[in-house]
Amino acid sequence: MSSSDAATRTAPSAGPEPAPVVDVEQAEAALVEHYPRLVRLGYLVLPPSLGRNRRVLTAHWLTQRTLPRGRTTVERAMVPAQRGAGRPGCDPGYGYVRLRVLRSALEAGVPLRRRAWPRRAQLPPLLPQVWGLRLFPRSGGADELALDQQLSALGGPARAAYVLRGLERLPDAEVRRILEGAGVADPHAALAEADGVAASYELLGSSEFDPCSLQARPPDLMRRRQHGRAALAAAAAALVCGTLLALPGDGLAPGGPAAPAHARNPAAEAALDPGKLTRAADGEWRSSARTDFSVWPARGSRTDDRELLGRALAVWARPGPSVQVSATPGTASGAPPGPAQLLYAGEVGRARVVVLYDGLRLVRYAEPRSGAGGGAALDFARVDGAGQAGSGAVVVSRGKGAVRYLTAPWVRTVAVRDLRDPGSPARELERAPDGVTGPLPAVAPSASRGASGCAEVAALELREEGGGTRLVTDLGELTPARLTSGRPQAPHEVEGEAARAAWARTACLLGAVRSNGVRSVNSWAYATQRLPEGNGTATWVCTRADTWRGAGSRVLAQFQAPGEETGAIAARAQDSPACGARDPRVLAGVLWKSRAGHWHVLAAGSKDVASIRVTGGAQGAARGHTLAAPARKGAQAQLTGRLANGKKVPALR
Repeated sequence: MSSSDAATRTAPSAGPEPAPVVDVEQAEAALVEHYPRLVRLGYLVLPPSLGRNRRVLTAHWLTQRTLPRGRTTVERAMVPAQRGAGRPGCDPGYGYVRLRVLRSALEAGVPLRRRAWPRRAQLPPLLPQVWGLRLFPRSGGADELALDQQLSALGGPARAAYVLRGLERLPDAEVRRILEGAGVADPHAALAEADGVAASYELLGSSEFDPCSLQARPPDLMRRRQHGRAALAAAAAALVCGTLLALPGDGLAPGGPAAPAHARNPAAEAALDPGKLTRAADGEWRSSARTDFSVWPARGSRTDDRELLGRALAVWARPGPSVQVSATPGTASGAPPGPAQLLYAGEVGRARVVVLYDGLRLVRYAEPRSGAGGGAALDFARVDGAGQAGSGAVVVSRGKGAVRYLTAPWVRTVAVRDLRDPGSPARELERAPDGVTGPLPAVAPSASRGASGCAEVAALELREEGGGTRLVTDLGELTPARLTSGRPQAPHEVEGEAARAAWARTACLLGAVRSNGVRSVNSWAYATQRLPEGNGTATWVCTRADTWRGAGSRVLAQFQAPGEETGAIAARAQDSPACGARDPRVLAGVLWKSRAGHWHVLAAGSKDVASIRVTGGAQGAARGHTLAAPARKGAQAQLTGRLANGKKVPALR
């Protein structure tokens, strides 16, 4: 037999390559690994007409329904091009679940027909269901609002094409192939329509479009209560109507105290009239007995734009499903009770912004400059009881990690300070004649992870007429939080390098109190302690964040070891009076390891703590307000402090 015959016999016969097979385990692994990415893709492709709450729940529902029932042959459109090892697109399992998510999201946007059974994706999600709450991603800036508006104007296939290009980084040829597999009739037209979106693909990674990082707010509580009462009334309608007809009285009769249901409400009508908005005079704050938001003059380039003001009032009264509504905890988001006060109307970055005040709440309305309608945002913040210290600035714009403020008329100059660097001089911040500042960095939500998560923590320094200086910082809400130092009974402004140095090792923990309606944050070094084995001296700091509503305060006890850039949280509490004006006492402990490798339980209380005892995983007692006791790694101990009169002081938990 010749060598050529041998080669012929041993060469494999050419034939069609078998289609890849994905089993349920492979699909599940891809789903778990890339779940946030898949949910974001579904959220972006779903029709915006569903509203943000339903889009969030539907995106999670569609993604969780993508697993096959068993071993499944992968369609050609599910098999991605091999674009480099380790990328999600190279995994057939990921390609399978991605196409299932995309196909279901596109089906959800198909209108219902009378003579056709609805597809499963067109129905409200069975699970997950959240009762009594509205869930939506965190609001972004003007760029994200503009992108959301442009995506809302696209059809479902074009949205899918744009998202596959930008989020998945796929070339057009592969996008067309995936769209064909998802049932899109004309992928070329979808790509052409997606070309009209001018926004950067980087915006798709914003928290604005992240349905896995959510804010929770209550729905319209008054409407929910009314619906509940209406259901109860409907169950007993015959009995109630018969009883009312038989009873004497004129409560609902003509001439009774209640007006007919169709009667006009002059106050409600005036609240929607931009011509009825109240405005403070320019210099009223100089002579007024009050120094708060009520004496802010109306500023901005669009204070006379009745169309813009009318849209802001109409959206406040009746926000549509495309409006992004957010409110600080404890803040009502209902319609204005009467004519509000205009504080600002102008253009900030790429948005038109209107700021209103009704005596209890600040309301910010923002819409893209390219036009009104979709993409608007409405934010509420409770500010009742705000004095001069609490009404120095309002956030008018937030986006791309930076914020802009509208400052009070009594603020003479503004500057930026890095709380992490107390010795550095303040940087002057540009401010427009209408009181709007230039951008400055926002405190990142990841700041609570420690020094590695926040290289800089920017604070706004407000220098007021009369010489006063206040330090405030953005915690993700409409009003910045005021920063103070000192004992809880007499906190003072953060002025001077010593006061700023006390804040330097606490600044990175500000992220732990974000989005809680915080009014002020006080940091107080309540004890110092000499560490065992000559390891230096540690500082114990209590940081208390008080809210506008009173409830919901957060208390953090920190252990600041020598040489560490950031304090470690030793204990925390919610709704506790500890470390506050009502109860300035505090006691906390930590399990600490010396440089020699020995473990100790360390504890410290405020100055009026006369003795401390530790029990459980460590044993020890000490007179005075500090304690150090030997312990083992992982020991669980209980602390108890006592005052000089014998009264117990519980440890902060």
